[in-house]
This record gives sequence, structure tokens and C-alpha cells, in this order.
Amino acid sequence: MSAAPTASTATSQPRLVLATRNAHKVGELRAVLVGSADAPGALPTLAPAAVVGADAYPHVPDVVEDGVTFAENALLKARALAAATGLPAVADDSGLAVDVLGGAPGIFSARWAGRHGDDAANLDLLMAQLADVRDEHRGAAFVCAAALVTPSGTEVVREGRLAGTLLRAGRGEGGFGYDPILVPDGEARSCAELTPAEKNAISHRGQAFRLLAPDIAAALSA
Repeated sequence: MSAAPTASTATSQPRLVLATRNAHKVGELRAVLVGSADAPGALPTLAPAAVVGADAYPHVPDVVEDGVTFAENALLKARALAAATGLPAVADDSGLAVDVLGGAPGIFSARWAGRHGDDAANLDLLMAQLADVRDEHRGAAFVCAAALVTPSGTEVVREGRLAGTLLRAGRGEGGFGYDPILVPDGEARSCAELTPAEKNAISHRGQAFRLLAPDIAAALSA
């Protein structure tokens, strides 16, 4: 297990590892967790450099995400990284749940078209599947389960949800994944048209991690 950082090194040494190699997610989650001191859920005592992604530990193999829920997959990833690094690990699993598809793509969102992470193919397939669905039935939500696992065995899961309506064609250049096609309830813009700060304030991932922030703070101060 890694030694706890001293007061002089706590701001530069990793103290929390995020179980993702996705640079977009690392940046988004770091912004949520290490925002300004008055930002909801932020951990102002945690320096940005102290929050690292799994790419900082290339020797740690990727985990097979064979859980059947977002929470199970998040825990699988966080457990593996905490065990391998000796640091508190945070993981999330998230996706798009479409009402008329019974909650699909769900846990298969990142590989809906067959190849993991092919955003364009995933969007094209989903839009084709929903082509004949009337506007009033195009409800959907981004769902996120965020898990914290510590080397001592503490496990916590928090969930967030961003409901909205699916467009018939993507709009916006920001975000990633299905962001261009979901317009959050109460908004006229897609998630991809929001600024990063606007998106973090309402996103499913932002909600889940803000709920998890007190648990992270407690784990880091233990």
C-alpha cells in the first residue's frame, strides 16, 4: 500500500486515482472534484495534480466490465485500481437510457454499435433505431453510478441522472459520446452545446460525483 502523503508532498503526489483512461472524463471529473472552493461538491484541499487517471499506472490491466448494472461495473473498476495502486480509487459507469428501448443502450452505451468507444457509429445506430419514434416519445436520460473504493475496503456508490429528450440529429461540438443528441429538460441546447461548466453543473456524472465528494473527503482524511 502506498504511504500516505506528507504535508509537503500532498499537493503533488497522487492521492486519488480515477479508474478511466479517457482524457475527457479525467478532465471533467477533476473539474467537478477540484473546482473552486465555493463550487458545490468541490474538495478545495485536493490539488488538481493529486487527482490522476488510470493512465498514470500503465501496468494495471483494464478490467472486464461484466456487471449487469452501472453500479456493479463501477465497483469492479474501482476495486481493481485500489488494489493495484494502494490509493483510494473512484470509478464510474454511465450511459444513455432510452425510454422506448426499455433503458437501452444502458450499460452497453459505449459499444452499442459493436466497437467500444466508436461515438459516431453508436450515434448513427441509435438514430436509425429511433427514426420512426415520434418526438413526444423520445425521452431519455444519462445515468451515472460513481463508486469509491479504498484499500482498506470501504465501498460507496452514488448515482446521478440527467433526463431530457433526444434530437433527430446531433448538435454542438462539445462533450463526447451521446452529448450531441440529448437536450436536458428545461434546456433548448444539447449537452454538446453547453459550456463545460454548464454541463458539469447539471450532468449525471457531476451529480453523482458531487454526492460522492463527502465520502472521498472522509476517505482522504482517514
